Amino acid sequence: MYSKKIAIIVAGGTGQRMGSVVPKQFLSIQGKPILLHTIDQFVAAFSDIQLVVVLPEGYIQEGKDLLAQNGFTKNIVFVAGGDTRFQSVKNGLGQVKEPAIVFVHDAVRCLLTPALIQRCYQQALEKGSAIPAVSSTDTVRLIKGERNELFDRENVMLIQTPQTFQSDTLLTAFKQEYNPSFTDEANVVEASGKPVFLVDGEFENIKITRPLDLAIAEYILAKRFA
Repeated sequence: MYSKKIAIIVAGGTGQRMGSVVPKQFLSIQGKPILLHTIDQFVAAFSDIQLVVVLPEGYIQEGKDLLAQNGFTKNIVFVAGGDTRFQSVKNGLGQVKEPAIVFVHDAVRCLLTPALIQRCYQQALEKGSAIPAVSSTDTVRLIKGERNELFDRENVMLIQTPQTFQSDTLLTAFKQEYNPSFTDEANVVEASGKPVFLVDGEFENIKITRPLDLAIAEYILAKRFA
């Protein structure tokens, strides 16, 4: 039933925290734009995957040109993002027309591997969802008013993408009205009354947000390609 695979690549960032005039998904690492690195991993995982790339409206043509120049002309559509992540993902979900396993992924998490994508797919088939997560390696303290207290980091998981679901679960969840607590798709699905299930993420699957992240990504990719 869910043999079809659709990846919604959310690339709505404007690069403000990066301090760049170019949206961070178009910045290059190892001579290749971040967006291309990300898409390469999904295509390597599943050659038949359909890509839905969500971009700021003013950058859709640039995205189309970039991907066409690099041979991506089939199984890909471009959608304008919204004012919130929720709306951007909802716009992307408008392209889901039949039962599928749907991945929702931050374009700037370009260091994921095909193995992670395949792991998410398999668990979503079996359990309905797969939310990549890694354990916290830092000490965690909770702020309570003017005080703070230690929190057991063994009970803390750091959430990543691609957050992966059976399409009917995700489409139903996104019929809800927007709530500011909807910081990711797992929140939205939980609010609809469905449980979500974690899957092992990857510590290298960082989100490139600031200049330091870019330097770390350069190092990781250089090591992989060495």
